Amino acid sequence: MRYRLADGARLELCAKSLVVNRTSALTVVHGGGRGCTLNLDVPVVGIWIPLRGRLQLCGNDMLSHPGELRVTEAERNFRAVGRGSAVWVALLGTPQAWRHAIGRLSGPTMSPALLPAHHEADFELRRGAVAMARAEARAGLEAAAERVIDRVLSLQARFAPAIASCPGRTYAQRRQVFLRLQRVRNYLASNCHLDVDNGTLARMANYSPSHFIRAFGAAYGETPHAYLIRQRLEYARRLLRTSPLAISEVAMASGFESRCTFSRLFRERYGTTAGAMRAVASALRSPQVQVA
Repeated sequence: MRYRLADGARLELCAKSLVVNRTSALTVVHGGGRGCTLNLDVPVVGIWIPLRGRLQLCGNDMLSHPGELRVTEAERNFRAVGRGSAVWVALLGTPQAWRHAIGRLSGPTMSPALLPAHHEADFELRRGAVAMARAEARAGLEAAAERVIDRVLSLQARFAPAIASCPGRTYAQRRQVFLRLQRVRNYLASNCHLDVDNGTLARMANYSPSHFIRAFGAAYGETPHAYLIRQRLEYARRLLRTSPLAISEVAMASGFESRCTFSRLFRERYGTTAGAMRAVASALRSPQVQVA
């Protein structure tokens, strides 16, 4: 099943909308235009692929940009809003529908479910999203959706070493620990501009601070603070390329209290200054002037 949203359109999806002939099915939603909104009042797992503009996922306050892909957990009262002239594609389904779809593609697995994550949307994924949006026949839509799912599964397979590094006697226990850590990591990625401490993050994962820091480091190879700084620098780099904010304002918007600290960390990370990176981005956007 597929839905299309245009400028300012609003779509409400309920449990009845996601069930066809008493069997759960995956649903494709194609949003195109300013302010188009999707509201979900039933827990739905989603793959979200923005193709242009920004996509605000309000269930967990994520903001996605082109070149990114988000996998979200089943949450009630979830809302997606296109910002600006956004174009995006979502593949949605109940947990039961995803178990069926993943099991059909990968065969019997220990846990046929997607993990909440932020992935890079490469050319193949974006092309698959466009194919889902443009497919006219049901067979074409299903084939395009299967290609997207297969690609996302290959991306999620990269979590295997991190899951194996988590504490637990069984794979199911280790995966559950990783899921809790992944929720915290996704929160940091979406709220890197906020000032959060390890105690707050540990409570989100239902751990003591010391246990949380050890488990996070074992799974991801870096501390929560190091990951937070890396996300702030990535956010600052995006702002430098796309916003008119002054560099000091970019530093503050990214969560850095000191411009000096921001400048030092930025240069260590990218090997150039924030001003130089902005100048290069501005030159690339400017039309070339031909001299006769």
